[in-house]
Amino acid sequence: MRHFLCTPNPPAAVSNGSTIVALYGRRLNTHQVGIGASLREAVIRKRWPIPSQSWDFLSFTLSVLAADLSSPRSESPDGWTRELSLTISVTDADLWNAQARALEEALAYLTTDRWSITFSPGGYQYQPKEPIGPLIEDCVALLSGGLDSLVGMIDLVAEGHNPLAVSQLVAGDAAKQREIATDLGRTTHLQLNHAAECPTPGEDSQRSRTLIFLAYAVLAATATTRFQQARAVPIYINENGFIALNPPLTPMRIGSLSTRTAHPVFLQQLQAVLQAVGLNVALINPYALKTKGEMLTECANQTVLSRWASATTSCGRYRRFGYKHCGRCIPCQVRRAAFLAWGQPDRTEYVFYPLGQNDDSHALFDDVRSLALAIITVEQEGVQRFLGASLSDRRIGDRAAMEAMVKRSMEELGALHRLLKVP
Repeated sequence: MRHFLCTPNPPAAVSNGSTIVALYGRRLNTHQVGIGASLREAVIRKRWPIPSQSWDFLSFTLSVLAADLSSPRSESPDGWTRELSLTISVTDADLWNAQARALEEALAYLTTDRWSITFSPGGYQYQPKEPIGPLIEDCVALLSGGLDSLVGMIDLVAEGHNPLAVSQLVAGDAAKQREIATDLGRTTHLQLNHAAECPTPGEDSQRSRTLIFLAYAVLAATATTRFQQARAVPIYINENGFIALNPPLTPMRIGSLSTRTAHPVFLQQLQAVLQAVGLNVALINPYALKTKGEMLTECANQTVLSRWASATTSCGRYRRFGYKHCGRCIPCQVRRAAFLAWGQPDRTEYVFYPLGQNDDSHALFDDVRSLALAIITVEQEGVQRFLGASLSDRRIGDRAAMEAMVKRSMEELGALHRLLKVP
């Protein structure tokens, strides 16, 4: 088991072989991890009234991300599952240690690793100079620069909400995030980046990567008047139901091949912890039973959606292909199928457009081939056979509605494959 000592006051070295994580600081040598230095400064400049529990949750998520990024799965006995132990400094160790087991279970569900979490005193003490009053926004919405988050923001504004937009700064998307927020009339927009400095080689799968996104949202939510008035602050994680559920496409593919941050079970697990530590927020995905195509078709402002849809980012390999959509990964295929169902032109530039081309880069690429097999399974044997045990967890909610949503999603994807003549 690999151990990480995560603290804002890191020692120069430790004798037990632990990896030191400098929370909100730079690493002191090539064996350490530095994470969150610029993030802390960016939040301090806001001078928002943020409670210590929010900072402790941020410290937890930064620690998890640092361990994830620094631990290659290839070094584990089975080539995937890691055993990770974290000691994390917080301001109230007793409060958080009471939730340690629940957090371990949630992380195991999110990443398929084995986690051991211990909290210790010495967390970051937030003391802003001349703090400003609480924010007037009535909710928080994640604005990633993706298509689903765009639809979510448009719908919230159309419904009369005053959402505070929260973004993870990502190369290629930062300016777009600001432009969308401005177009939607959002005057308060929080953009943060963890700026992790990790030893190499690192881990590319990063199953915990979007957990930090939720921590930013919690920071923002707890700076609002609504939170100060002891009213739950809605945090909207706008994700189509198929991607949120992330069902394995074939028996050989496990669900953790994509992030599970918006999965209904994980959101319930995290919600329980946040409530237990006094963070009165409500994690909501209003599109859990919607396909991506339905999100586009039913969006409340088609004019704004049409203006931005093709400029959004969905690709899991966007940076790898020079900030272009690959066109063949699962998120790209879901995106392309959604545009087709919407009936509006897709002006996205795809590196691999003709998925029916019978070579390793197109029809025989693993994601395309696996999805094609899944489509056939649903058409010939039914959606229940395809889903298998994916909906077996009692916390999944309305299973029949979930099955229907997955079936409609597969129909959208099937239409795309037929159009492109995928064998």
